[in-house]
Amino acid sequence: MSLKIYISGKFYDKQDAKISVYDHGFLYGDGVFEGMRSYGGKVFRLPQHLERLWASAKAIWLTIPMTQEAMAQAVYDTLAINGIRDGYIRLVVTRGAGALGLDPNKCSDPQVVIIADHIQLYPRELYEKGLEIITASTIRNHSAALSPRIKSLNYLNNILAKIEGLQAGCVEALMLNAKGEVAECTGDNIFIVRKGTLMTPPIDAGILEGITRDAVIELAQAAGLPVQQIPLTRHDLFIADECFLTGTAAEIIPVVKLDSRVIGTGQPGPITRQLMQQFAELTRREA
Repeated sequence: MSLKIYISGKFYDKQDAKISVYDHGFLYGDGVFEGMRSYGGKVFRLPQHLERLWASAKAIWLTIPMTQEAMAQAVYDTLAINGIRDGYIRLVVTRGAGALGLDPNKCSDPQVVIIADHIQLYPRELYEKGLEIITASTIRNHSAALSPRIKSLNYLNNILAKIEGLQAGCVEALMLNAKGEVAECTGDNIFIVRKGTLMTPPIDAGILEGITRDAVIELAQAAGLPVQQIPLTRHDLFIADECFLTGTAAEIIPVVKLDSRVIGTGQPGPITRQLMQQFAELTRREA
């Protein structure tokens, strides 16, 4: 059965799902998006995802042509028509078709696209063995140039770092900010464990405020684990006891090497495994 794609109020077969080549989302990456997960037919933390989408849109002066309630219903309709209960949802809002040139005032009719499908970001064995990552030379976008908190359709900054990782034989890469501090990976937030304390870069390090990141912080605090959102350097990662990444598609995945240096024991650590289990339970509980 062909997947059905939602575009601005109608469903189209995957091969017929199209937008204008004059859409500024296509021409200039002018638009915003969210990636979400459904577990047991329920979208995990849908209100938080929609709030972040609306914030991203507001930050780029883009009016989403529907309410959050209507958007939520459209997401569930897209899951239902495709018969997907455990899946991945990509929600995209583009500037709409306009003239050639950057002026957003010459665009009309912003497009809302919802894709429901399945995703496996990393092979299952990497969740057991852990990832090896490298530090990319491509730094994270400077927050004064383009706020990393805007989840925009232009991901070239991340893609260039991803290419560096792939060329080094790694499926993920660490990105530093303009100060040389740890920011995040190309598609995931990063955490370390040091002497029983969970640490992660703060929002002002130039990161996306991840929904899964927030959930992990909540789980850790509920378990009585100290949590610090503080600036980190590569040195902190090199001497960490444990390291892991979080993201909607990735969920929680351990990291066991950075730049060929072993982190901790070189195996996924006990706190990482504990949080992985608790996160799996959380997604089932909220489903």
